[in-house]
Amino acid sequence: MAQTVLGDQDVLTIADKTFRSRLFLGSSKYPSYEVMVKAIEAAETELVTVAVRYMNLDDPGQEGVLDYLRRVNCHLLPNTAGATTVKQAVRMAHLAREATGTHWIKLEVIGDERSLWPDTAMTVEATKILVEDGFVVLPYTSPDLVAALRLEEAGAAAVMPLAAPIGTGQGLLDWVGIRRIVERVSVPVVVDAGLGVPSDAAKAMELGVAAVLVNTAIAEAQDPVAMARAMKHGVIAGRMAYRAGRMPIRDEASPSSPVAGVIRERATDPATA
Repeated sequence: MAQTVLGDQDVLTIADKTFRSRLFLGSSKYPSYEVMVKAIEAAETELVTVAVRYMNLDDPGQEGVLDYLRRVNCHLLPNTAGATTVKQAVRMAHLAREATGTHWIKLEVIGDERSLWPDTAMTVEATKILVEDGFVVLPYTSPDLVAALRLEEAGAAAVMPLAAPIGTGQGLLDWVGIRRIVERVSVPVVVDAGLGVPSDAAKAMELGVAAVLVNTAIAEAQDPVAMARAMKHGVIAGRMAYRAGRMPIRDEASPSSPVAGVIRERATDPATA
């Protein structure tokens, strides 16, 4: 699973892991686990996130999402989806580490259950605790510059600002906020939540983000496998465009063909023609 279009030197490093693919996937909402596996393979992703509450920790004998994810060659990123307090999030992270053996965690602490908007203050607090406990923390946050700076100060290995509320598919609503974060933080920025189509992913990558994480847009597509493949190409195109450097935006038109040497004719009065 390697997206080599950009060349072997264009890799993404987060903490102790290096990735060639800049498309990360979620593992929920798929019609079946079989479709999930096929979508992961089509996307050529190297990192998949999974909610701790879906891991069947109470009944390890029953086949679940972890059993299917072991069939693909991806780094596992457990997440604390559903946590609404620091205590819940920290407990979920420790359960995930015991169950999977990974010290990576995608931290989510939701502040509003209707919009699923993150509570940034509690997210910063939980990040500090988990970093001290030896975790590589990737916190889900709002597209707020100050929140991102505080998370970086707390020891986050990356920051994951939302594009739009989780599962809405509304696209990149606050691209200016995302761009501010990219320009100011030194850790990788991963756009997470709300992307709907490959052009959304491309737009995010054009801003200079390190990667995007997509779940619902693929899982709820009419053809999840085809959409996963399309998202892969959207991410590649956006990354290539960012590295190429876009043309300047101008207020006035600029001819694409040279005007030197063009024969100039004096306008003729139709009445005397």
